[in-house]
Amino acid sequence: MNMKLRKFAHSLLPMLVIGAVLAPTFLYAQEAAEAAAETAAETVSEDSFLDTLKQGGWVMWFLLAASIALVWLTVDCFMRSMIKRMFPPAHVDQIRTLFQNGDYRGAYEYCKANPSTFTDVVRMGVVFLPDGKNMTEEAIFSEISRIKAGFDARISYLSVIGVCGPMIGLLGTVTGMKGAFGALGKEGVGGGGAGELAAHIGEVLVATASGIAVSIPAFFFFYMLRNRIATVIHDLQEVITGLFRKMPYEKFEGYQIGDEEIYAGMPNWVADEEAAPAEQPAEQQA
Repeated sequence: MNMKLRKFAHSLLPMLVIGAVLAPTFLYAQEAAEAAAETAAETVSEDSFLDTLKQGGWVMWFLLAASIALVWLTVDCFMRSMIKRMFPPAHVDQIRTLFQNGDYRGAYEYCKANPSTFTDVVRMGVVFLPDGKNMTEEAIFSEISRIKAGFDARISYLSVIGVCGPMIGLLGTVTGMKGAFGALGKEGVGGGGAGELAAHIGEVLVATASGIAVSIPAFFFFYMLRNRIATVIHDLQEVITGLFRKMPYEKFEGYQIGDEEIYAGMPNWVADEEAAPAEQPAEQQA
């Protein structure tokens, strides 16, 4: 029995020695790993938006300006295309009441005093009522086309941002790769330029990702707003069409509604011909 205990003790002794030797190593490795993790966490937390902006290179300033324009255009077009701003229910109800009462001069004055997209179109239609159905419909169509063109011009810049965003990012990619290959050519793979090479590669990745990140929402909001504006313009046109349906255009001949200035004057040769007979008797008398 004692022999067995001695053999067990002799076999256990090397394991205890090895454990005593390796235990500090394992503890040091664990502490080093924890310290590295804390350092990485601190590094990640210290990377602010400005640090990322600087890392992407000079093209990031253009992408930042594009992103600001993207937000402003999206909010502006969304607010302008709201129903409350395009054709407010209060304006529609008041104009319908005035049209039912035949008070077209009152409708003109109300449209002029309460500007909105709806009242602007109605005002142009009322002004051209004495000129007949064709001219009235042409004036309404022209005003609606002008409003739609204004919206299209605004949202088209979203499409421009969507197209140019990746191109700007690609420009940053090219400049970053140029710097990376320059550092690689000077120091080599194992030289002291590894940090500079990594910085240029980071610039490449940040610039490319930022360009795509700006482009995706730009295209999304472009198509969303385009469909939204088309729907609102169609609804506006339906409301206006319902107002001018069965309009007695012949009753407006010879009248002028509103104080819009008329630039079409009588031709000067007709005026001269009308003035000539009045001058002849004076000449004959002389």
